[in-house]
Amino acid sequence: MTPHADFRTHSEKWNSPAGQEPLLGASECFTNGLGNSHLPTVVSRSHLRHTPEEELHDLVCVGFGPASLAIAVALHDAMDGTDPSLNIPSLQQDAPKVAFLERQHQFAWHAGMLLPGARMQITFMKDMATLRNPRSEFTFINYLFKNGRLIEFTNLNTFLPQRVEYEDYMRWCAGWFEEVVQYDQEVLKIVPEKSSSEGDTISTFTVLSRNLQTGELQSRRTKHVVIASGGRPNIPKPFPSNHPKVVHSSQFSHISTKLLKDFQHPYNVAVIGNGQSAAEIFDFLHSHYPNAKTRLLIKGGALRPSDDSPFVNEIFNPSRVDCTFSRDPDLRHTTITEDRNTNYGVVRLNLLERIYETLYTQRIRYGNSPVAEEQWPHRILPYRSVLNLEGSPVINGGIRLHVRDQSPLYLSDAPNAEEKEDELDVDVVFVATGYQRDLHETLLQDARSLMPGGGLKDAKWTVQRDYRVQFADKKVSDDAGVWLQGCCESSHGLSDTLLSILATRGGQIVKSIFENRSV
Repeated sequence: MTPHADFRTHSEKWNSPAGQEPLLGASECFTNGLGNSHLPTVVSRSHLRHTPEEELHDLVCVGFGPASLAIAVALHDAMDGTDPSLNIPSLQQDAPKVAFLERQHQFAWHAGMLLPGARMQITFMKDMATLRNPRSEFTFINYLFKNGRLIEFTNLNTFLPQRVEYEDYMRWCAGWFEEVVQYDQEVLKIVPEKSSSEGDTISTFTVLSRNLQTGELQSRRTKHVVIASGGRPNIPKPFPSNHPKVVHSSQFSHISTKLLKDFQHPYNVAVIGNGQSAAEIFDFLHSHYPNAKTRLLIKGGALRPSDDSPFVNEIFNPSRVDCTFSRDPDLRHTTITEDRNTNYGVVRLNLLERIYETLYTQRIRYGNSPVAEEQWPHRILPYRSVLNLEGSPVINGGIRLHVRDQSPLYLSDAPNAEEKEDELDVDVVFVATGYQRDLHETLLQDARSLMPGGGLKDAKWTVQRDYRVQFADKKVSDDAGVWLQGCCESSHGLSDTLLSILATRGGQIVKSIFENRSV
C-alpha cells in the first residue's frame, strides 16, 4: 500500500495539470459538529486527477453522496492495487478521466437529521470499503486510527457510532477526492451523442449542468455516466411543497431552530410520520422544548420496531442482490413488500422505549385518564391523517390542520363509533414522509428514444444486474453507457437505497465500467 500524502511515485500521467492550485485537504474545506482540530495536517489525496472540462471523460458521476463516494473509493483501491477483487490492470497503468458533480456546496450526508446522540442503524463495518477490501485506506477503523480515536472508540463497546461521527468519516473520505469533485453543480440533463464512425450507435454522452454560484451552464462529454443523485424530499398532498412552516425532515436541523428560536416558548408543533425520522424529531422536541406541545400524527395504531435481528439482516447481504434480481418479478415484489418493516415506517427499539418512558412520565405528572391525556404536552395521535390545511386563525403565522380521526373505529368501547374530523392549530409542521428516487427519469428525457420499444409514454428505465441502463439493442456502444445507483429497489432489493452494500456495489460498478477498458 502506498503512502497517501501529497506526493506520488507512480506514472507522470497522474500528475496534476500545469498551473493547478495546490490541493486543499479535508481539514481546510469542511466543518462540522466534531470540529477540525482532529483532522490530519498532511494532505490526503487520491490517485484520481483533475480532468479539464473540455476533455472527453471516461466517467462522470451525477451526485457525490455515499453511493458515488463508494465508487471513488473503489477506483482508488483498484488503482492502488490493494484490492484483489479489483484486479484491473488498465486502471493501474493509466488513471481514468473522472468527474463527480454534486449539487450541494460541500459533502453532506443527511445533515438535516444529525440530531444530538443519534446513532447509526447499521454496523460501522458496512463502511465505504471494509466488506470489499479490509486493507483499504478508507475503512472506518483507519479513519479512527488516523484521527487518534481508535482506542477510545473500542472502549465504547459498540458497532453503532454516532451519526455525526459517521458523517465526519464520510467527509474525511470525500476530502481525498476534492480534485475530481465539482460542488454547486446541478445536473440538468444527459444527452446522448451519435458516433460519426459507428452510424446511429451512441458512443458518448453530454452531461449538462448549472453552476449554482455563477449560473453558468457547463457541459462535459463522457463515455460513461453514473446517476447517483440520491432521494428528493417527498412532501405528499395535501401539504404544500413550498410553505415556510411545512418542513421536510431532511431540513429539520437546518430550519427548526430558525422557526423555533426560543427553547422555552410554548410552541405548538405537529410531526407527521411513523418511521425513525419522525420518532427522532418527536423525541428531540420533547427534550429541547420543555414548554412546547408536540403531536405526532401516525396513520396506524402504534409506532412499530424495526426488525434488525441477525437472520432478517441477511436480506442486506451483498450476495442477496443476485437472487433478488433473478427472482420472478411478481415474487420479487411480494418479498420486498414483506421485508419493508426492516427499513420503512419503523423505529429502533431503544428509541421506542425512550419515547414510551416519556409518555409514561406524563401519566405520573398529569394524570392517566383520557381527559388528562388531552392536556399532555407530548402525545402520539394514532389513526390520524391530514385532509387539508390553511392559515391558523388563532396562532399568528401558524397553520390549522384539518385531521381525519379514525381512532374511534379502533379504540372506542362504544358500539357503532364513527370517525370524526378535528382541527389542530400549530406553529410549524414537520413531515417525515420519505424520499422520491426518480430524478433519473428527468435527466434521461433526451435519451428515451433509445429505450427498448422506442420510449413509450409511460415506460420507465430498467437496468441490468450490474445496474447498467437497458438500452435498445445496438443503440449504445459496448464502451459507453449509463448506470443507476440508489433507485433500483424494485429490481435489486431493499439494500439498494441503504449503506449496507455500498462498498461491494462500488467495486461492481468500477468493474462493469473499466474491466474491459483499453489503454
